Amino acid sequence: MNKKGYLRHILACNPPLRERFIPWYIENQVVGWLRPWLVEKLADRPDFFQIDQDRVCLHGRLKTFSTRTRALDEVASWLADNQLITPPMGEPYPVTPGGRDAALCIMDRSAAAYFGVRAFGQHLNGFVRKEDGIYMWLGRRAQDRLIFPGHLDNMVAGGLPWGVSLEENLRKECAEEAGLSAELASQAVPVGLVSYNRVAERGYRPDVLYCYDLELSSDFRPQNTDGEVESFSLLPLDEVARLVRETDEFKLNCNLVIIDFLLRHGYLQPQHDEYLELACGLRRPLNDGLAVQIRNTET
Repeated sequence: MNKKGYLRHILACNPPLRERFIPWYIENQVVGWLRPWLVEKLADRPDFFQIDQDRVCLHGRLKTFSTRTRALDEVASWLADNQLITPPMGEPYPVTPGGRDAALCIMDRSAAAYFGVRAFGQHLNGFVRKEDGIYMWLGRRAQDRLIFPGHLDNMVAGGLPWGVSLEENLRKECAEEAGLSAELASQAVPVGLVSYNRVAERGYRPDVLYCYDLELSSDFRPQNTDGEVESFSLLPLDEVARLVRETDEFKLNCNLVIIDFLLRHGYLQPQHDEYLELACGLRRPLNDGLAVQIRNTET
């Protein structure tokens, strides 16, 4: 892979599948993807899972949202107690074959990553217009972060847990990560989403990020309040683009959010060599590639 350029980040978030993932079903709908080692462990829990060679199904006796949720809480604690997954974080994520509203139950965020459950997040581009162009606020992640410690991040970025509206969660993340008032956070403009299908250390990640732009005054200074960001920098868009294009300074999925910003604000023009692939690649079909595995096993 080219070590420079924008497209390499989209490719890194959507790598070719070089290992097997086994589909996980609830009510005959795929809600996640599991590595074989996890399927082997879940075979020890026939009270919760029905397993054959090609699929894992949550037990048919678990017919309601609440009974499924309680079962998955018990499984997550059991796996964590056996040091097979990270401990529960106390943050519920929807287990869904589609969008958040289609959730069939919920499970802890830490376990969701291993079960290939679609995660939803919100990323906000905070920017300032000056006489010489657009500047963007970037955060640098604290060194104690579990994922990408010390890397650059969007000004505000966070997961979207179950039971909280997009508006409520965005206000919370804006306050915690950048010290924005609720009034200022409410001025953020929803500008679409990026999606990707990544193979990560903990599992398959068919994730969706809702994106927002917020134009700020020149005298605004973000202030982190939850310890997740160690510093902020206001950089000209040329420098932000260079960092994406020539370095790996950013948390991986943040590159996609910034590339989307560069396209929408006309920084990257249609004559750019990667333009078409960038514009198409930012919104990958959910579970792209893994659906082929299902078709192959059913034919």
